[in-house]
Amino acid sequence: MNIWVAALLGLFVGVVACAIVVSIKNSSDETQPIEEPVLSEQTLNVVDLLRSAAIIVDAGDQVIHATSAAQTSGLIRGNRIKDQEMLDLVRKVREKTHPVGTNLTIRRGLGQVVQELAIRAVQIDEGMVIVIADDRTAQARADEIKRDFTTNVSHELKTPVGALQVLSEAVMEAADDPEAVRHFATRMSESATRLGELVRQIIELSRLQSNDPLARAEIVEVDDVTSSAIDQCKVLADDREVHMSTAGRRGLQVLGDATQLTSALTNLIQNAINYSDKGSRIAVSTRLVNESDDEFVEISVADNGIGIEAEEMDRIFERFYRVDYARSRATGGTGLGLSIVKHVMNAHGGTVNVWSKPGQGSTFTMRLPKYIELVIDNFVAESDYR
Repeated sequence: MNIWVAALLGLFVGVVACAIVVSIKNSSDETQPIEEPVLSEQTLNVVDLLRSAAIIVDAGDQVIHATSAAQTSGLIRGNRIKDQEMLDLVRKVREKTHPVGTNLTIRRGLGQVVQELAIRAVQIDEGMVIVIADDRTAQARADEIKRDFTTNVSHELKTPVGALQVLSEAVMEAADDPEAVRHFATRMSESATRLGELVRQIIELSRLQSNDPLARAEIVEVDDVTSSAIDQCKVLADDREVHMSTAGRRGLQVLGDATQLTSALTNLIQNAINYSDKGSRIAVSTRLVNESDDEFVEISVADNGIGIEAEEMDRIFERFYRVDYARSRATGGTGLGLSIVKHVMNAHGGTVNVWSKPGQGSTFTMRLPKYIELVIDNFVAESDYR
């Protein structure tokens, strides 16, 4: 970490810690007895302003406050710290009179994406500790964005641009043949449309890579995501005579960016429509899954389309990879849709998996950690106590 960044982070930790200590001291001076430490609403608001993940734990190692970044980064689950090494750091800082820091590499949510975190912990009251985790992977992510964007542009844009150049020359040579001009003009329009869609998706992918949806995550209603995605695909489905339906558990919630999640689901539905024949059916379903004391939300898109060969399953999420190149060109596919889905899931700490059998269809499933409200049993906020 840059020495100035480290210094500023340390200073901010100190300021926040002082504010919390003052808050607790002022609260303890009130005439009304309070058995548990009290943090003022203003102090908690200061903590919530941090871009870094911040967690406050009590003497019993229970989380009594956490920013949204902490809740979505895989550091906590419910009211407990999930990472054992971080929990050991909390216990260690109680034995010392000064802040303790370390670097941690943890997996983000369910997927294989890891994040490098600089951890600082300081005791702010008898047994109470604040932990601040600063994500150090941002620069690496920015470098990857630049590298990928250059590769994407040079790899794919040359094809439709070259086609437009050839077609424009053909139009000029066929100036005296109206029918030939119309034919080449139609081809030019198709190439221009494909080029526009390709540019749009490259920009979308680059924008997604530069945005961390969990840094300022919000509670997302899964029902709203599914209904919005289906609405966006209705015209395409009607045009292809494909019937869409929904089923499953309602009222599910996750943390993240609703726009990004809707974009991911829309891409899956559009993919299902494009690779299905007329009269096919597509089902969008949601369910709650319990595994190892954790709860996950699954959103699935199932079709009875052409299916995917086993040898292609590992490649379908690669940028610009197409299962059926001819069908992809005919439907305006760019080969970026599933890459966008995978990136959105990785960024949200989720996963995307696929089951498929040629001639029977495919089922794509996005899995995300279920939103769990932080329940505090032994902590009283100043604004709630009279």
